[in-house]
Amino acid sequence: MLPLVMGKVDILMIGNEPFIESRKQDWNPNFNAFYEGLAQRVIDYRKQHCATNCPTRLYMGALNQLPNPEWRNATTERWMAFVKATPELDGVTIHPHINGIEKSKIFLDYILPRMRPEQTFIVTEFSLIWWWQENMEKPVASAFADKYGAPRTAQNWQIVQAALETPFPKAQWDDFLKMSPWFEGRKHYLRNQMKLFRDTGRLAVATYGFKQGSSMKAEWGPKKTPWLINSVFAPATIRKNADGTSQPNYAWIDDFRALQQN
Repeated sequence: MLPLVMGKVDILMIGNEPFIESRKQDWNPNFNAFYEGLAQRVIDYRKQHCATNCPTRLYMGALNQLPNPEWRNATTERWMAFVKATPELDGVTIHPHINGIEKSKIFLDYILPRMRPEQTFIVTEFSLIWWWQENMEKPVASAFADKYGAPRTAQNWQIVQAALETPFPKAQWDDFLKMSPWFEGRKHYLRNQMKLFRDTGRLAVATYGFKQGSSMKAEWGPKKTPWLINSVFAPATIRKNADGTSQPNYAWIDDFRALQQN
């Protein structure tokens, strides 16, 4: 892969979600040694093939679930120590999928003191996914049920299921989210979360879920992780435009656009 990307991409993340993609009993010195060796292989390749003003920056990634003390351990300490001690690394990547914005501060409080002052961080994924999940099996807002003829006993995941089976007009999907206090009260999460990241002065890049994909609706049910609530565009739950283009999801689009300008 390295010949295809080195010198051609701006950022190369070494690893993806190593702690999620391994067993907890394997979070040990061998785990660290593997990823350190992997990083050194990439560093050596860049030095050999892209040494002069190479545009490709290197980050280690990504740390997950840091609000859970079990995920802050000797292995993550060595991970961060390696990032700090390796001058060729620009920093670390995090994935704050949380149930409240305050939990993202735990990620920042963990990584920032453990890096060199000039190092930065990347957020390749972030969302309130676990807050959405907490609310899927709760009753739909009565105002929405009354307006659209849904049973007041219907749960939120069932309204989403109805939209997946027959995509709603945009106004109806917007009303579903707008009339739901669990969403409406957090409709500026994207803007607020980016401010928290940027206020550190150490953010390099943050990316956000752009479009509902087929995997998000596959085997939909009450326990399905509702990633589709995050998406900026909603082709799975909102009826497409006459020309086949997708409609934006409620609330996210204005802040998403504004954040590109600032």
